[in-house]
Amino acid sequence: MSAIEIPPAERDVLACIHQRGETTAREIREAMWKYRPMAHGSVVTLLKRLEAKGLVAKEKGPVGKAFVYHATKAPNTTLGRMVRDLVRRVFRGDPIPLVASLFETRPPTAEQVVQLQALVDELRRKQNAKESRRP
Repeated sequence: MSAIEIPPAERDVLACIHQRGETTAREIREAMWKYRPMAHGSVVTLLKRLEAKGLVAKEKGPVGKAFVYHATKAPNTTLGRMVRDLVRRVFRGDPIPLVASLFETRPPTAEQVVQLQALVDELRRKQNAKESRRP
């Protein structure tokens, strides 16, 4: 399946919706104002684009003319596609340089290192189980 192209502004709006759950365009604009100020019409345009891509749906709000927007897919579904596309396009399909660059720019805390080790251990168990089932 090909990744859906999500430009940075649309990604920010979608992330805001995932954080807030059901929300209006005005609430999105206000929530994003500190890091991505934009006009109400711009937010509505981005929401329409996300709706056309099937990532957002809207319903008539309980009061006034405002629509209430919600994400149609779990955050991990959308994020997974975007990360796979990033790894394919930028890192030639190799996820290790992506992980390394993340930790170079923001080293993990001691607690995160423990979590990462647990993740690596789980991946190793799955790999070993898969290899032991091969004839």
